[in-house]
Amino acid sequence: MSDDAAGTQLTVLGAVDSAADDRLRDFYAYPDNLQRCWVRGNMIASLDGGATDDGKAGGLAGAGDRAVFNLMRDAADVILVGAATVRIENYSGAQLSVEQRQARQRRGQSEVPPIAVVTASADLDHEAKFFTRTEVAPLILTAANTVADARRRLGAVAEVIDASGSDPGRVDPATALRVLAERKLLRVLTEGGPQLLSLLIEEDLLDELCLTMAPVLVGGVARRIATGPGQTHTRMRPAHLLTDDEGYLYTRYVRS
Repeated sequence: MSDDAAGTQLTVLGAVDSAADDRLRDFYAYPDNLQRCWVRGNMIASLDGGATDDGKAGGLAGAGDRAVFNLMRDAADVILVGAATVRIENYSGAQLSVEQRQARQRRGQSEVPPIAVVTASADLDHEAKFFTRTEVAPLILTAANTVADARRRLGAVAEVIDASGSDPGRVDPATALRVLAERKLLRVLTEGGPQLLSLLIEEDLLDELCLTMAPVLVGGVARRIATGPGQTHTRMRPAHLLTDDEGYLYTRYVRS
């Protein structure tokens, strides 16, 4: 062992405790008394770094991951996604149980969190499951150059909002979060895809990342969970690490 490595303190992690449903909710609770949007990313990756299996993130998921996915949706005020993710994953609206809806009401939240889509083009099929299998109208966060046409095409099935900044041809992520904050949608959960997550990272808008590591190797040319032209160096600190009988790892890292 080198001199540099000799002083490193490592901790062996093991099965030391179990988390019941109530305690598990505490692991994924948002901070109290928020005054601005708190943005949580939830992504899954293979052991070799792929964000998809056979083109879809859902191909990596297991039963435990789906349970944690549902729990995080239950905790959120709004689910923020990119248009490509809506198309590829064939999104529908959030589906919550009666018990979850009642608990959300007691917490002062809407029964079902809306899904907000970031899309400069608003090129979405109004007959897609995203619009037809939902109890809450989605929010379309689009560009100033597109908003009039998008309202004409999608206004009957969604709320179309101008979320541009100085460039009328693109969606500004900080403006999009201000739009959500004005609607008191402060507990933000983003499920990607990689381009949206990268944009939030580049703009220093991601407060935490919940990354599931699937015990799978995919090889090939699968993308990373964040894919974009910009680079940054944001330090994160671990909040928790969980596992299940299938070997999935559930990590949560919060910005330092």
